[in-house]
Amino acid sequence: MEKKNVVVSLGHEALGVTTHAQKDAVKVTASALADLVEMGYCPVITHSNGPQVSMIHKAMTELRRVSADYTPVPMCVCSAMSQGYVGYDLQNTLRSELLGRGLSIPVSTVLTQVTVDPYDEAFYEPNKIIGRVMSEADAEEERKKGNYVREIPGEGWRRVVAAPRPIEIVEMDTIRLLAAAGQIVIACGGGGIPVIEQNHVLKGASAVIEKDAIAGLLAGQLKADMLIILTGVDHVYRNFGKEDQSPIGEMTAAQARELAESGELEAGTILPKIEAAIAYLEKVPTGSVLITSLADAAAAVRGKTGTLIRS
Repeated sequence: MEKKNVVVSLGHEALGVTTHAQKDAVKVTASALADLVEMGYCPVITHSNGPQVSMIHKAMTELRRVSADYTPVPMCVCSAMSQGYVGYDLQNTLRSELLGRGLSIPVSTVLTQVTVDPYDEAFYEPNKIIGRVMSEADAEEERKKGNYVREIPGEGWRRVVAAPRPIEIVEMDTIRLLAAAGQIVIACGGGGIPVIEQNHVLKGASAVIEKDAIAGLLAGQLKADMLIILTGVDHVYRNFGKEDQSPIGEMTAAQARELAESGELEAGTILPKIEAAIAYLEKVPTGSVLITSLADAAAAVRGKTGTLIRS
């Protein structure tokens, strides 16, 4: 059977929200990914990192507060840390799962940088909430540093950062080479480490990149046969959360664009996934996109569930 190259995008459910929860979650995730490998898919895996990067940012900020000897840690470094430790858990657990099934396939994590435009409009309207809950006094200190903060009703103040559009994946050649050699690659974790190129020097940006946006870009640049987006629901739904909600089994790219432009889809959840699907299919019109839950991944690739989008 001919192998199919696929980009698999993992959501929060696949990783948990704490270090202990992540250890347990990746066992389930590794099993689902190994099922795909046994079915003839060669995955390049990307993943979310919202809870992980927030935890790291909070820990490093608190360390700075209790010890003046430590310098503040920028968001780009927190992103790199999250890529490393999520990749560490995921690659080792997946390797063990594959070996337990008699499959000796190398699994590696590529610390991945992604360039962004310093003039992206997102930098002028940051909206991604990260890190610890602060008092108003602490929030004012953050403002003095030039950071953005937002009051969360009933909680307190939290820092917000920009989510600019990804432009280029810096380590793309490395990812492509490893994938072509038959390795399973974990890359662009958390959307990638956002960097700005200045005179051939890459400088970290105080931002995060949407995981779904990078999944679409990664699948397009790899010319993958399929993009699989694993999330918290088994389908994309019309009228989601309402009494008359209905699952969507199949869509064309044009229908997906109409749905995205209708205003029906929630901006922070399913809409970025539809936008990623459209971006990928524009680059690879012969490909397909599957949106479903982690638990239903194997059934979905057999056509039994999930939302399938084609050009």
